[in-house]
Amino acid sequence: MTAKVYVTLKKAVLDPQGKAVQRSLTKLGFPEARDVRVGRFIEIALEVSSREEAQKRVDAMCRKLLANTVIEEYRFELAE
Repeated sequence: MTAKVYVTLKKAVLDPQGKAVQRSLTKLGFPEARDVRVGRFIEIALEVSSREEAQKRVDAMCRKLLANTVIEEYRFELAE
C-alpha cells in the first residue's frame, strides 16, 4: 500500500515562499496566478495488514513528524 501525504500551511499562516513564487510568476508573464501557497508532497510505501491500520499509522506519522500541526495541515490518500 502507498500513502500520498500533502502538507500545507494553514490559511491563517503567512506563506512568504508562496508570495515569492507568485511575484516570479507575474514577472514571467503569468499575472493570473493568485494566492500561491507552497507545500510538501511525501510518498510512503507501507507494509500493513489492512487499510484501517494504514490510516491510523499514517495519521500518527503526520502528527508526530511530517507536519507541524500548529501551523500546518495535512491530508493523505491511500492506494493499493
